[in-house]
Amino acid sequence: MNKLVMNFLVTEGYVEAAEKFRMESGTEPDIDLATISDRMAVKKAVQCGNVEDAIEKVNDLNPEILDTNPQLFFHLQQQRLIELIRNGKIEEALEFAQEELAPRGEENQTFLEELERTVSLLAFEDVSNCPLGELLDISQRLKTASEVNAAILTSQSHEK
Repeated sequence: MNKLVMNFLVTEGYVEAAEKFRMESGTEPDIDLATISDRMAVKKAVQCGNVEDAIEKVNDLNPEILDTNPQLFFHLQQQRLIELIRNGKIEEALEFAQEELAPRGEENQTFLEELERTVSLLAFEDVSNCPLGELLDISQRLKTASEVNAAILTSQSHEK
């Protein structure tokens, strides 16, 4: 049971709680607790909408994560597009979609469908009332952040 609790604390990034639990229960984590703060910095950057910073931090941790996981990289770029739309940077969003995401959509039908859904946000003046408004919801950021967290954990040979 202690291993399960420790696994949860480490996976979710509760460093202080994991440290205290380690001292009280004698249960050693499967991963260096110092690496958790780097992973949580990436997760927080995504949750705050700072996707460029998150990508940079992931590459600092392990450049192979994004190189070997095209779906994760696409979802981060998609989130970046969503943030541009959320901030009203329409021209920049269109340019970014054409230059960065469209080529990936040509390679993968699923990416193309997701890209079309995201770009369709541009058709609405009031995106808060559009049928695809959930893309602008905080839950979308959390979904992307969880995906990044899982990929980092996998790269560190830890359960996700």
